[in-house]
Amino acid sequence: MNEPPEKPTGPRQASLCPCKSRETYGACCEPFHLGLTKPETAVQLMRSRYSAYFFRLVDYLVTTTHPDSRDRDLKDRLEETIHEANWRFLTILGSSKGGAADKVGKVEFRAEYFEDGQARELHERSRFKRYQGAWKYLDAKG
Repeated sequence: MNEPPEKPTGPRQASLCPCKSRETYGACCEPFHLGLTKPETAVQLMRSRYSAYFFRLVDYLVTTTHPDSRDRDLKDRLEETIHEANWRFLTILGSSKGGAADKVGKVEFRAEYFEDGQARELHERSRFKRYQGAWKYLDAKG
């Protein structure tokens, strides 16, 4: 019988989550990253994807991208570029739909990061869509 993976404990799990939810990483995004549970809302998926960029979790970013918008070389491109940005701060500006009973949703956010020693900002209106019951990132066309 297969038992679920044991949840690790340590400094990372006890630290505040990089997604700025004000929860610990162990109580917020880590269960999603470990595959112990799935985000129930588009905002939760957005936050967990930001934390995945923060921790450079390429596989999570690939698997949470909707198949309709997932390029064949996405994993290779992420592995090549994932270390270029050092993510610093996430602000959720708003959302529409994307709840536990919805099939689509949008999340607007601003993410601050450093690249080549320069402070930068990403402002995006992301679209999310369910695929086989799970929330997936669709695109930035929202």
